[in-house]
Amino acid sequence: MHKYFKHKRSKPGAAPGIEHDEIADLPGSPGKVYVTCIDYSPGQVLVNDVGNIGDFINSHRPEWTAVRWISVEGLSDLHVIQALATKYDLHPLAVEDMLQQTQRSKVEAYGGDESELMARLFIVTHTMQILEGHLHHEQISIFLGHKTVMTFQEHRNTAWEIIRQRIKVKGSRLRNSDASFLAYSLLDVLVDNCFPILEYLSDRAEELETLILEQPRPELISDIHQLKRDLLMVRWVVWPLREVVSYLQRETHECITDNTRIYLTDLYDHVVQIIELIETYREIASDLTETHISSVSNRMGEVMKVLTLIGTIFIPLTFLAGVYGMNFKYFPELKKIWAYPAFWMVCIITAGFMIYFFRRRKWL
Repeated sequence: MHKYFKHKRSKPGAAPGIEHDEIADLPGSPGKVYVTCIDYSPGQVLVNDVGNIGDFINSHRPEWTAVRWISVEGLSDLHVIQALATKYDLHPLAVEDMLQQTQRSKVEAYGGDESELMARLFIVTHTMQILEGHLHHEQISIFLGHKTVMTFQEHRNTAWEIIRQRIKVKGSRLRNSDASFLAYSLLDVLVDNCFPILEYLSDRAEELETLILEQPRPELISDIHQLKRDLLMVRWVVWPLREVVSYLQRETHECITDNTRIYLTDLYDHVVQIIELIETYREIASDLTETHISSVSNRMGEVMKVLTLIGTIFIPLTFLAGVYGMNFKYFPELKKIWAYPAFWMVCIITAGFMIYFFRRRKWL
């Protein structure tokens, strides 16, 4: 699927967007698609795990439904995507961005009073999680209408479970609110999930700092660069999300109520707080690189210092050994019985004096 889009986008003059009748013709990928529909109102909740997309499309929502949430986990079955895009009249540009899975966080408005399309907001955001010590992110596409919220993602997302549980609680604020409050709640969960990830990265930074100061090794530089890459990924995900929340909070759109805008203000504060933490941790990661270089250099300097001192001590001893190792016949000391002990005595005194001198100057 991704190869198709790269090829299509590389053609100059290619038509923008993907029309509904073109979706099923795109090359798919193996995998199962899970479609869940939750209809709820202050008094009732109905959860439907959709098995047959055709029957679901042809059916109507219950009359008591105040909000319908359709969650699509998996983008491999393009017939399912085509059926939902056709029924809910999703804009071709939004469909293209949703299937590409390479978009930065953004929000776009489609349809409205003077358009043939129904008023709808298209929100692109990302979810992040730590898998086997590595940070992974995935695009999530949200379509917000007056009474309908649709979410599309490539893999199953356990983060939504808390939202499903809150919907089932009678009297909860989410249960008694409109579709825009559901969209806010989904964004709020994704933003809140950033805090444990940043805490994990902060712990990694502290661990690396300890290793650098206690056991500096050249291999640690790769771990520092991995930390910096993870922080850069978090920044790429969260930084444009600030503009998304600001747009939803600031712009007047018929799909967002005034009550939801009040909560979006709090969400904006959380996003700003996360961005500030990211910048702080990025500075710490940069300092780790400099600290690592300094620690390795200092360790290398200590090693070179010891080797230099050892070499310096043995220079005069080598000179003495070289002098008395020459093949001259007439050496005054060769015939003396005390010559050999005297030679070692001179060597020991010379070495001892040099060690005392180095310690006195605090070189050793």
